Amino acid sequence: MIARHEGQVVLVAGAIPGERVQARLARVTKSVAHAEVVAIEEPSPDRRAVSGDPLCGGCLYSHIGYARQLAIKSDVIGDAFRRIGHIELAVPVGVAPSPEDGYRMRARLHVRGSRFGFFREGTHDLCDARTTRQLLPATMDALERLMAAVRSTGPGVVREIELSENLDASERVAHLDTSEALDPRLVDKLLSVDGFTAGPYVTDAVTIGDASLKLRRHVQSFFQGNRYLLRDLVAHVIDRVPIDSPVLDLYAGVGLFAVAAAVIRGARVTAVEGDARAAADLQANGQAIGGTMTTVRAPVESVAGTGAGIFSLSAVPDMKAGTVIVDPPRTGMSREALDAVLRVNAARLIYVSCDAATLARDARRIVDAGHTIERAGAFDMFPNTPHVETVIVFRRS
Repeated sequence: MIARHEGQVVLVAGAIPGERVQARLARVTKSVAHAEVVAIEEPSPDRRAVSGDPLCGGCLYSHIGYARQLAIKSDVIGDAFRRIGHIELAVPVGVAPSPEDGYRMRARLHVRGSRFGFFREGTHDLCDARTTRQLLPATMDALERLMAAVRSTGPGVVREIELSENLDASERVAHLDTSEALDPRLVDKLLSVDGFTAGPYVTDAVTIGDASLKLRRHVQSFFQGNRYLLRDLVAHVIDRVPIDSPVLDLYAGVGLFAVAAAVIRGARVTAVEGDARAAADLQANGQAIGGTMTTVRAPVESVAGTGAGIFSLSAVPDMKAGTVIVDPPRTGMSREALDAVLRVNAARLIYVSCDAATLARDARRIVDAGHTIERAGAFDMFPNTPHVETVIVFRRS
């Protein structure tokens, strides 16, 4: 949270807007100071008790009542658009809530000696993942069995455990990051402990209306991590895609939006993804729906130019009746990629973002290019953290 002292901006961990607190300065730079709360003098009515370590990864907002968390995230989105994008949103953005417990389908756990867990914020100190309640109890039980097997490999051999499970947790797989090559037979033995399924893939069944989507994904492929809001997020995006229209899906991942647009809206989809594992999943998921979707394995930035290649955004037919969907990483879109998308001339641009600041930055350029904001929504994919997933629908004026 932001405080100010004699013109100095102070970021205060562990506070709530409106409170009076005592805080200890931890670090000072030219532009900002960082402090940690040591005592609460006038608590907010939204302050609540925290059962675990409030600085454990994924818990920075755990001391804030959940309704206030949602309000703060809405304020953060509005402030970013106002301050960075110089855009005043017509109304505050509503943030769809999520159950706080057991929401995570993907996680990276760090191994140090005989222990495993998340990192405390800003450190490499381990903290107990179970007490954060982000993972299902059954998932933590399975991880503890896996960790018991991992200890047999010796200290320091396994450095990280990358976990992925499907929506109903009926499939659960892991990838081990190791300091040295292990015999594949040993790896298979480690990953076959009770609670894990064989192979590097899980399959999600997502039901939206009368349609049921099946999506294969590799344990290391990016995928939205909240099991409770996944369906609502997809429905929110796909609802803005006209029936039987062209769709260009950039940063498509394993095809979450692309497959939904093809199956539910009958869209003619071209999906572009640069990560090798996610692109392989995207291709498999496109083939599974009958090959009606064109998939391109290439980074979006590499197809944004006019050079020769198997695919170029400059060669996309005019999409004045179509839709572009983008779901870029936290850094947002490069200038070259956004310029190329704007030249596609789509009637709608749906921007899915996990970072309000880079979204607001890109929104300024989209609006300046002749688009208006038609719809804004957000989803609390990361309860008890400062992060929020925002979806802005732009319409060409």
